[in-house]
Amino acid sequence: MNILYLYSEVAGYLIPVFEQYVNKYNAKVHVVYWDKKKLKPYNPPHQNNVVYYKRSQYNLKEINELCAAIKPNITYIVGWMDKTYLKVAKHLVYQNIPVVAGFDDYWVGSLRQNIGRLIFYLFYRKCFSHAWVAGPYQYEFAKRFGFKNNQIIFNLLSANTKVFNYKKPMGKLNNKKRFLYVGNFRTVKGVDILLEAFKIYKKQYKGDWNLTCVGNGELDYLFKKNDQIELIKFSDERELVKIAERCDVFILASRHDQWGVVAHEFCALGLPLILSENVGSNSIFLVNNYNGFIFRENSANDLAKKMHKFTQLDIHKRNKMGEASINLSKRINPEISAASFISILE
Repeated sequence: MNILYLYSEVAGYLIPVFEQYVNKYNAKVHVVYWDKKKLKPYNPPHQNNVVYYKRSQYNLKEINELCAAIKPNITYIVGWMDKTYLKVAKHLVYQNIPVVAGFDDYWVGSLRQNIGRLIFYLFYRKCFSHAWVAGPYQYEFAKRFGFKNNQIIFNLLSANTKVFNYKKPMGKLNNKKRFLYVGNFRTVKGVDILLEAFKIYKKQYKGDWNLTCVGNGELDYLFKKNDQIELIKFSDERELVKIAERCDVFILASRHDQWGVVAHEFCALGLPLILSENVGSNSIFLVNNYNGFIFRENSANDLAKKMHKFTQLDIHKRNKMGEASINLSKRINPEISAASFISILE
Protein backbone atom coordinates (compact mmCIF):
# COMPACT_ATOMS: atom_id res chain seq x y z
CA MET A 1 0.00 0.00 0.00
CA ASN A 2 1.19 3.52 -0.83
CA ILE A 3 -0.04 6.52 1.15
CA LEU A 4 0.54 10.07 -0.10
CA TYR A 5 0.50 13.11 2.15
CA LEU A 6 0.44 16.50 0.46
CA TYR A 7 1.22 18.50 3.55
CA SER A 8 1.94 21.94 4.86
CA GLU A 9 4.36 21.88 7.81
CA VAL A 10 5.44 18.51 9.24
CA ALA A 11 5.03 18.18 13.02
CA GLY A 12 6.27 15.65 15.54
CA TYR A 13 2.83 14.21 16.27
CA LEU A 14 2.69 12.79 12.73
CA ILE A 15 5.63 10.46 13.30
CA PRO A 16 3.86 7.79 15.43
CA VAL A 17 0.93 7.79 12.97
CA PHE A 18 3.34 7.12 10.10
CA GLU A 19 4.83 4.34 12.22
CA GLN A 20 1.37 2.77 12.48
CA TYR A 21 0.88 2.91 8.70
CA VAL A 22 4.21 1.21 8.11
CA ASN A 23 4.15 -1.43 10.83
CA LYS A 24 0.46 -2.32 11.04
CA TYR A 25 -0.69 -1.81 7.45
CA ASN A 26 2.52 -2.59 5.56
CA ALA A 27 2.37 0.80 3.87
CA LYS A 28 4.96 3.08 2.36
CA VAL A 29 4.33 6.73 3.19
CA HIS A 30 5.28 9.55 0.81
CA VAL A 31 5.18 13.08 2.25
CA VAL A 32 5.42 16.24 0.17
CA TYR A 33 5.81 19.08 2.67
CA TRP A 34 6.42 22.81 2.80
CA ASP A 35 10.07 23.38 3.64
CA LYS A 36 10.01 27.20 3.49
CA LYS A 37 8.76 29.78 6.03
CA LYS A 38 8.21 27.20 8.75
CA LEU A 39 6.66 28.30 12.05
CA LYS A 40 8.65 25.71 14.05
CA PRO A 41 12.27 24.62 13.60
CA TYR A 42 11.30 20.95 13.31
CA ASN A 43 12.91 18.38 11.04
CA PRO A 44 11.34 14.90 10.85
CA PRO A 45 13.51 11.91 11.86
CA HIS A 46 14.40 9.04 9.57
CA GLN A 47 11.78 6.29 9.45
CA ASN A 48 11.82 3.14 7.38
CA ASN A 49 9.36 3.32 4.47
CA VAL A 50 8.65 7.02 5.01
CA VAL A 51 9.97 9.28 2.23
CA TYR A 52 9.95 13.09 2.33
CA TYR A 53 9.88 15.44 -0.65
CA LYS A 54 10.49 19.17 -0.27
CA ARG A 55 7.64 21.15 -1.82
CA SER A 56 10.00 23.87 -3.05
CA GLN A 57 11.62 21.32 -5.36
CA TYR A 58 8.39 20.10 -6.99
CA ASN A 59 6.04 21.87 -9.39
CA LEU A 60 2.66 20.58 -10.58
CA LYS A 61 4.11 18.46 -13.36
CA GLU A 62 6.65 16.88 -11.06
CA ILE A 63 4.11 16.07 -8.32
CA ASN A 64 1.85 14.46 -10.92
CA GLU A 65 4.82 12.44 -12.13
CA LEU A 66 5.50 11.42 -8.54
CA CYS A 67 1.89 10.26 -8.20
CA ALA A 68 2.14 8.27 -11.39
CA ALA A 69 5.30 6.59 -10.09
CA ILE A 70 4.11 5.69 -6.59
CA LYS A 71 0.43 5.02 -7.48
CA PRO A 72 -1.05 6.06 -4.11
CA ASN A 73 -3.94 4.02 -2.76
CA ILE A 74 -5.10 7.01 -0.73
CA THR A 75 -4.05 10.65 -0.40
CA TYR A 76 -4.38 13.13 2.44
CA ILE A 77 -4.09 16.89 1.92
CA VAL A 78 -3.39 19.68 4.41
CA GLY A 79 -2.69 23.07 2.88
CA TRP A 80 -5.66 23.89 0.67
CA MET A 81 -4.17 27.30 -0.08
CA ASP A 82 -1.63 25.47 -2.20
CA LYS A 83 -3.37 25.50 -5.58
CA THR A 84 -0.95 22.91 -6.90
CA TYR A 85 -2.11 20.44 -4.25
CA LEU A 86 -5.72 21.06 -5.27
CA LYS A 87 -4.96 20.41 -8.94
CA VAL A 88 -3.22 17.15 -8.01
CA ALA A 89 -6.20 16.20 -5.82
CA LYS A 90 -8.66 16.76 -8.63
CA HIS A 91 -6.60 14.57 -10.94
CA LEU A 92 -6.46 11.75 -8.37
CA VAL A 93 -10.19 11.86 -7.62
CA TYR A 94 -10.90 11.46 -11.33
CA GLN A 95 -8.91 8.22 -11.09
CA ASN A 96 -11.20 7.04 -8.24
CA ILE A 97 -8.38 7.33 -5.71
CA PRO A 98 -9.67 8.52 -2.31
CA VAL A 99 -8.48 12.03 -1.53
CA VAL A 100 -9.06 13.17 2.04
CA ALA A 101 -9.28 16.77 3.23
CA GLY A 102 -8.13 17.55 6.75
CA PHE A 103 -10.32 19.72 9.02
CA ASP A 104 -8.66 20.91 12.22
CA ASP A 105 -10.39 24.30 12.35
CA TYR A 106 -13.81 24.89 13.89
CA TRP A 107 -16.78 26.82 12.58
CA VAL A 108 -17.37 30.33 14.00
CA GLY A 109 -19.57 31.69 11.19
CA SER A 110 -17.24 34.55 10.28
CA LEU A 111 -17.47 36.37 6.96
CA ARG A 112 -14.16 34.82 5.97
CA GLN A 113 -15.42 31.30 6.69
CA ASN A 114 -18.69 31.86 4.86
CA ILE A 115 -16.89 33.15 1.79
CA GLY A 116 -14.45 30.24 2.05
CA ARG A 117 -17.34 27.79 2.26
CA LEU A 118 -18.89 29.18 -0.92
CA ILE A 119 -15.59 29.11 -2.81
CA PHE A 120 -14.80 25.61 -1.60
CA TYR A 121 -18.22 24.26 -2.52
CA LEU A 122 -18.17 25.83 -6.00
CA PHE A 123 -14.58 25.08 -6.98
CA TYR A 124 -12.83 22.64 -4.66
CA ARG A 125 -15.38 20.24 -3.20
CA LYS A 126 -14.97 17.96 -6.21
CA CYS A 127 -11.26 17.65 -5.39
CA PHE A 128 -12.00 15.54 -2.30
CA SER A 129 -13.81 12.28 -1.62
CA HIS A 130 -13.68 12.41 2.20
CA ALA A 131 -13.12 14.71 5.15
CA TRP A 132 -10.98 13.82 8.17
CA VAL A 133 -11.91 15.86 11.25
CA ALA A 134 -10.25 16.32 14.62
CA GLY A 135 -13.41 16.48 16.75
CA PRO A 136 -17.07 17.52 16.97
CA TYR A 137 -16.46 21.21 16.28
CA GLN A 138 -14.53 20.28 13.12
CA TYR A 139 -17.29 17.86 12.10
CA GLU A 140 -19.67 20.81 11.91
CA PHE A 141 -17.14 22.61 9.72
CA ALA A 142 -16.91 19.66 7.31
CA LYS A 143 -20.69 19.36 7.10
CA ARG A 144 -21.00 23.02 6.16
CA PHE A 145 -18.40 22.47 3.44
CA GLY A 146 -20.59 19.86 1.75
CA PHE A 147 -19.44 16.50 3.12
CA LYS A 148 -22.04 13.88 4.01
CA ASN A 149 -21.96 11.78 7.18
CA ASN A 150 -20.60 8.73 5.39
CA GLN A 151 -17.79 10.85 3.92
CA ILE A 152 -16.49 12.06 7.29
CA ILE A 153 -14.07 10.24 9.61
CA PHE A 154 -12.82 11.34 13.05
CA ASN A 155 -9.60 11.24 15.12
CA LEU A 156 -7.48 13.36 12.80
CA LEU A 157 -4.96 14.56 15.39
CA SER A 158 -3.24 12.74 18.23
CA ALA A 159 -0.37 13.45 20.56
CA ASN A 160 2.58 11.09 20.45
CA THR A 161 1.29 9.03 23.35
CA LYS A 162 4.42 6.86 23.42
CA VAL A 163 6.40 9.90 24.55
CA PHE A 164 3.66 11.87 26.25
CA ASN A 165 2.70 9.06 28.55
CA TYR A 166 2.04 9.23 32.29
CA LYS A 167 4.87 7.42 34.03
CA LYS A 168 4.81 8.55 37.66
CA PRO A 169 2.76 10.73 40.00
CA MET A 170 3.43 14.30 38.88
CA GLY A 171 2.58 16.53 41.80
CA LYS A 172 1.91 13.85 44.41
CA LEU A 173 5.27 14.19 46.14
CA ASN A 174 5.48 17.95 46.45
CA ASN A 175 3.84 21.21 45.46
CA LYS A 176 5.81 22.73 42.60
CA LYS A 177 3.75 25.93 42.39
CA ARG A 178 4.34 26.41 38.68
CA PHE A 179 2.12 27.10 35.66
CA LEU A 180 3.24 25.87 32.23
CA TYR A 181 2.75 27.16 28.69
CA VAL A 182 4.22 25.51 25.58
CA GLY A 183 3.75 26.89 22.06
CA ASN A 184 4.56 29.68 19.66
CA PHE A 185 4.93 33.16 21.11
CA ARG A 186 2.34 34.68 18.81
CA THR A 187 -0.69 36.92 19.24
CA VAL A 188 -3.10 34.22 18.05
CA LYS A 189 -1.80 31.95 20.82
CA GLY A 190 -2.74 34.57 23.42
CA VAL A 191 0.73 34.82 24.94
CA ASP A 192 0.10 38.48 25.78
CA ILE A 193 -3.17 37.46 27.50
CA LEU A 194 -1.31 34.85 29.54
CA LEU A 195 1.36 37.32 30.65
CA GLU A 196 -1.24 39.94 31.58
CA ALA A 197 -3.19 37.30 33.53
CA PHE A 198 -0.02 36.25 35.34
CA LYS A 199 0.60 39.89 36.25
CA ILE A 200 -2.96 40.21 37.62
CA TYR A 201 -2.58 36.92 39.50
CA LYS A 202 0.57 38.22 41.18
CA LYS A 203 -0.75 41.70 41.99
CA GLN A 204 -4.45 41.22 42.72
CA TYR A 205 -4.38 37.72 44.19
CA LYS A 206 -0.91 37.99 45.79
CA GLY A 207 -0.05 34.67 44.18
CA ASP A 208 3.23 32.93 44.89
CA TRP A 209 3.25 30.54 41.91
CA ASN A 210 5.63 31.08 38.99
CA LEU A 211 5.32 30.50 35.24
CA THR A 212 7.34 28.47 32.74
CA CYS A 213 6.97 29.31 29.02
CA VAL A 214 8.49 27.14 26.30
CA GLY A 215 8.69 28.25 22.68
CA ASN A 216 9.73 31.06 20.40
CA GLY A 217 8.14 33.65 18.12
CA GLU A 218 7.36 37.27 17.43
CA LEU A 219 6.38 38.12 21.04
CA ASP A 220 9.72 37.09 22.55
CA TYR A 221 10.26 40.66 23.73
CA LEU A 222 7.32 40.46 26.18
CA PHE A 223 9.27 38.07 28.41
CA LYS A 224 12.17 40.39 29.18
CA LYS A 225 12.95 41.51 32.74
CA ASN A 226 10.64 39.15 34.62
CA ASP A 227 12.51 36.84 36.99
CA GLN A 228 9.26 35.08 37.95
CA ILE A 229 8.92 33.67 34.43
CA GLU A 230 11.19 30.85 33.32
CA LEU A 231 11.75 31.17 29.57
CA ILE A 232 12.87 28.08 27.61
CA LYS A 233 13.45 28.00 23.86
CA PHE A 234 11.80 25.48 21.54
CA SER A 235 12.31 21.99 22.99
CA ASP A 236 11.85 18.48 21.61
CA GLU A 237 9.23 16.07 22.93
CA ARG A 238 11.41 14.30 25.49
CA GLU A 239 12.63 17.58 26.92
CA LEU A 240 9.02 18.73 27.25
CA VAL A 241 8.24 15.65 29.34
CA LYS A 242 11.04 16.58 31.75
CA ILE A 243 9.81 20.18 31.91
CA ALA A 244 6.26 19.02 32.65
CA GLU A 245 7.51 17.07 35.65
CA ARG A 246 8.39 20.40 37.29
CA CYS A 247 4.95 21.94 36.72
CA ASP A 248 1.44 21.61 38.16
CA VAL A 249 -0.96 22.75 35.41
CA PHE A 250 -0.86 23.50 31.67
CA ILE A 251 -2.34 26.75 30.33
CA LEU A 252 -3.32 27.59 26.74
CA ALA A 253 -4.72 31.11 26.33
CA SER A 254 -5.26 31.08 22.55
CA ARG A 255 -7.45 33.66 20.84
CA HIS A 256 -8.08 30.99 18.21
CA ASP A 257 -6.57 27.53 18.31
CA GLN A 258 -7.94 25.24 15.64
CA TRP A 259 -7.24 22.15 17.74
CA GLY A 260 -4.20 22.33 20.00
CA VAL A 261 -2.44 18.96 20.07
CA VAL A 262 -0.31 20.39 22.87
CA ALA A 263 -3.33 20.20 25.20
CA HIS A 264 -3.56 16.45 24.50
CA GLU A 265 0.16 16.06 25.14
CA PHE A 266 0.10 17.49 28.66
CA CYS A 267 -3.26 15.93 29.41
CA ALA A 268 -1.59 12.58 28.69
CA LEU A 269 1.19 13.47 31.13
CA GLY A 270 -1.35 13.88 33.89
CA LEU A 271 -1.41 17.66 34.10
CA PRO A 272 -4.70 19.47 34.73
CA LEU A 273 -5.59 22.04 32.06
CA ILE A 274 -6.66 25.68 32.01
CA LEU A 275 -7.79 26.41 28.44
CA SER A 276 -9.36 29.28 26.57
CA GLU A 277 -12.84 28.53 25.29
CA ASN A 278 -11.32 29.12 21.84
CA VAL A 279 -9.13 26.00 21.98
CA GLY A 280 -10.70 23.43 19.63
CA SER A 281 -9.55 20.34 21.53
CA ASN A 282 -11.22 21.35 24.79
CA SER A 283 -14.30 19.49 23.49
CA ILE A 284 -12.37 16.22 23.90
CA PHE A 285 -9.68 16.76 26.52
CA LEU A 286 -11.17 19.19 29.04
CA VAL A 287 -14.27 18.82 31.19
CA ASN A 288 -14.71 22.00 33.22
CA ASN A 289 -14.17 21.43 36.96
CA TYR A 290 -13.23 17.78 36.29
CA ASN A 291 -9.67 18.03 35.00
CA GLY A 292 -9.27 21.80 34.92
CA PHE A 293 -11.02 25.02 33.96
CA ILE A 294 -12.17 26.84 30.83
CA PHE A 295 -11.87 30.63 30.81
CA ARG A 296 -13.58 33.29 28.70
CA GLU A 297 -11.97 34.23 25.41
CA ASN A 298 -9.56 37.17 25.41
CA SER A 299 -10.08 37.70 29.15
CA ALA A 300 -6.87 38.06 31.14
CA ASN A 301 -9.00 38.78 34.22
CA ASP A 302 -10.93 35.52 33.93
CA LEU A 303 -7.73 33.57 33.27
CA ALA A 304 -6.12 35.13 36.37
CA LYS A 305 -9.21 34.17 38.36
CA LYS A 306 -8.97 30.55 37.15
CA MET A 307 -5.23 30.48 37.88
CA HIS A 308 -5.93 31.63 41.42
CA LYS A 309 -8.82 29.18 41.76
CA PHE A 310 -6.54 26.31 40.78
CA THR A 311 -3.84 27.31 43.27
CA GLN A 312 -6.42 27.34 46.06
CA LEU A 313 -7.31 23.68 45.51
CA ASP A 314 -5.69 21.28 47.94
CA ILE A 315 -3.08 18.89 46.63
CA HIS A 316 -5.53 15.97 46.75
CA LYS A 317 -8.01 17.77 44.46
CA ARG A 318 -5.26 18.78 42.03
CA ASN A 319 -4.05 15.17 41.88
CA LYS A 320 -7.59 14.02 41.14
CA MET A 321 -7.71 16.49 38.26
CA GLY A 322 -4.44 15.07 36.96
CA GLU A 323 -5.86 11.56 37.06
CA ALA A 324 -8.93 12.81 35.19
CA SER A 325 -6.67 14.26 32.50
CA ILE A 326 -5.05 10.87 32.01
CA ASN A 327 -8.47 9.27 31.55
CA LEU A 328 -9.54 11.86 28.98
CA SER A 329 -6.23 11.67 27.09
CA LYS A 330 -6.98 8.04 26.14
CA ARG A 331 -9.84 9.06 23.86
CA ILE A 332 -7.43 9.35 20.92
CA ASN A 333 -4.01 7.86 20.17
CA PRO A 334 -1.88 7.32 17.02
CA GLU A 335 -3.23 3.79 16.55
CA ILE A 336 -6.82 5.03 16.52
CA SER A 337 -5.90 7.94 14.25
CA ALA A 338 -4.19 5.69 11.69
CA ALA A 339 -7.01 3.14 11.80
CA SER A 340 -9.57 5.88 11.16
CA PHE A 341 -7.74 6.95 8.01
CA ILE A 342 -7.25 3.42 6.70
CA SER A 343 -10.96 2.67 7.34
CA ILE A 344 -11.75 4.63 4.17
CA LEU A 345 -10.10 1.87 2.14
CA GLU A 346 -11.91 -0.89 4.04
